[in-house]
Amino acid sequence: GFDTKLTRASRDGGVDASAFDTRPVVGGKVVIKAKRYRDTVGVSAVRDLYGTMINEGANKGILVSTSGYGADAYNFTKDKPIELIDGGGLLYLLREHADVHARIAL
Repeated sequence: GFDTKLTRASRDGGVDASAFDTRPVVGGKVVIKAKRYRDTVGVSAVRDLYGTMINEGANKGILVSTSGYGADAYNFTKDKPIELIDGGGLLYLLREHADVHARIAL
């Protein structure tokens, strides 16, 4: 439900896609980063997203990964407008919203 725009492959400032949530009051700019990881995503990737959000003036950040997140990553997001989508969540979104039945193979 967002208006989205993919960024350039390089020199994107750490943003893979930007979006705008058009809902009044709660909406605003959203930065999205995608990570192709085999291992658990640590807190450093989430901190990096948070820094990118501040730099871009975004109201929300979404980090999508092909794997899962560690406890430190989830703890860092508490009280921050950051959404973490793991590999299972990504496959669910593809299936439910794009009717794509995929699997993650690294």
